[in-house]
Amino acid sequence: MQHYYSLEEVTIKNAWLTVGVFDGVHRGHREIIRKLTTEAHANNAPAVLLTFDPHPANVLTGRDIKCLTTPAERADLLGALGVDIVITQRFTPDLSTVPAYEYMSRLKETLDLSHLLIGYDFALGRRREGSAVRLAEIGSELNYTVEVIHAVSDESGVISSTEIRKLVSTGNVTEAAKLLGYNYSMSGEIIHGAERGRKIGFPTANVNYPKQKVIPTNGIYASWAWLGEEKFMAATNIGFNPTFTPERQTPSLEAYFLDFDRDIYGQEVKVEFISRIRDELKFDSVDALIEKIHEDVDKTRDILNRA
Repeated sequence: MQHYYSLEEVTIKNAWLTVGVFDGVHRGHREIIRKLTTEAHANNAPAVLLTFDPHPANVLTGRDIKCLTTPAERADLLGALGVDIVITQRFTPDLSTVPAYEYMSRLKETLDLSHLLIGYDFALGRRREGSAVRLAEIGSELNYTVEVIHAVSDESGVISSTEIRKLVSTGNVTEAAKLLGYNYSMSGEIIHGAERGRKIGFPTANVNYPKQKVIPTNGIYASWAWLGEEKFMAATNIGFNPTFTPERQTPSLEAYFLDFDRDIYGQEVKVEFISRIRDELKFDSVDALIEKIHEDVDKTRDILNRA
């Protein structure tokens, strides 16, 4: 899989393309991706996916929408599903004002666009004028075809990135995993912290996670921690450490690896959330905190042994 960060970097022929944010690359997205890759490869054509960063709603509404995936994570997930080329285009106020015809002309010229697959509610261009009907009209003039894919639903309704973000942000990582099709994770470099955990017998890996991603609500989580291909049980705390730092403004992410004793500062870790154990609490004494951590570790081990 090749990953580009602008259309100007790409020159290909006969592209089969889909366009959208595809945040999370969840189960609802995968029907479009399956059809794209299967049909493109059957026609000896490259399967190309064009996505955007930052999220267009951040630019159009001014809201700070946290994402489920970074551009690199999204590209890795898409590549694993058979997409040949991922293009992450920077979404800007100027891009939002480009008319649909002009934008599709750019895609036709750059990618030699042959076939476009879009979701049932997709639209692009200035004021979202590029609906499925309009894109098909443009396609008849520019010589590409359009195929519309219907929404994927489960018992809870249409699967959407918005709903999954809500689940993650409220700590319901177990339900989020069902809609994603995989466990939600946060990755980052292990950095030095205050080392209070080490002093009380529970040294934690303090993760410098990407701040543009949705972080689960404060609490303790049973999780898997990955160091490269190595997988470890971990009790992970997200929050403000109110027993020690009640003034903290940005939540920390600290993972206590079970049955582990190595120096891993500077390494990249991926923390994969399986289940929320409890809220983050403030304790009256360090001894009470230690007793609760022992309970958290036991619960983590039990949950992960059954996962």
